Amino acid sequence: MITHETIQPAKLQAGDFKSDLKPIWCPGCGDFGVVTAITRALAAVGRPPHEIAFVSGIGCSSRIPGYTTAYGFNTVHGRSLPIAQGIKLANPELLVLVASGDGDGFSIGGGHVPHVIRRNIDLTYIVMDNQIYGLTKGQLSPTSQRGRKTVTSNFGSLEQPVNPLLYVMGYGASFVAQGSPADMAGLARIIEEGIRFPGFAFINVQSPCVTYGQEEQQLKAQKTRMQSLESIGHDPANLAQATELAREYGTRLYTGILYRNPNPPPTFGQGVAERQQMTRGQALSRHEVLNRFMPNN
Repeated sequence: MITHETIQPAKLQAGDFKSDLKPIWCPGCGDFGVVTAITRALAAVGRPPHEIAFVSGIGCSSRIPGYTTAYGFNTVHGRSLPIAQGIKLANPELLVLVASGDGDGFSIGGGHVPHVIRRNIDLTYIVMDNQIYGLTKGQLSPTSQRGRKTVTSNFGSLEQPVNPLLYVMGYGASFVAQGSPADMAGLARIIEEGIRFPGFAFINVQSPCVTYGQEEQQLKAQKTRMQSLESIGHDPANLAQATELAREYGTRLYTGILYRNPNPPPTFGQGVAERQQMTRGQALSRHEVLNRFMPNN
């Protein structure tokens, strides 16, 4: 006889997380692969869509929440992290993902990154890094290489690029990874592990722009030059080694988990819960004292 206790919920599939809205990216854009990897990762984690909040800023990559069945919040440029932090603190049970681009995340939104790291908010921050502003027609982004020529830099960039991996590691991020849609299965695993990590997780995705990106950044080229960290025997718990590998951003394409803190610090949410419990206990103690000495009050 089948009882309520014996009925198991149906296993979620990647398709359960895909909305009916069709992506309008340029054909061949790396972000198609990223959204597919995200839906695969969410299916593996097993949380239903109504328990997931997906926050983004502005840019090509920031369209992703609309292509999923999770709750979506498309914020203003560079402000996805503050909104995501508020959502997570208001409803700690939600699984919160954040999508951003290299311009959205490390230019106008760059000042928010160190603070979400130092608070260790339990978010998964996925940055699609194509080294260009794609949505606004190909200007330099914070991660563009020195010398890069664009529609607004005819003589080439004079600036050193931001290194996203070193950036977040320098502020103490406990989970740092890099992937590419050229390795779909690997990217899905990385995102899954980032979601499961108890704290802030940063995933840099080398997601090429087919319209304004350079040839060596396209998926076909990535497949020939990328190297998994696992294949070189990298230990994600080794912070010093992870830092040295991160320095090669822009010259070599490593994929996998660069750093995973073997002893993750407590999250900000845990601290808030403990503080609330403590203050409730103090309030109860004061109430008991009043009842004891002023029983008629």
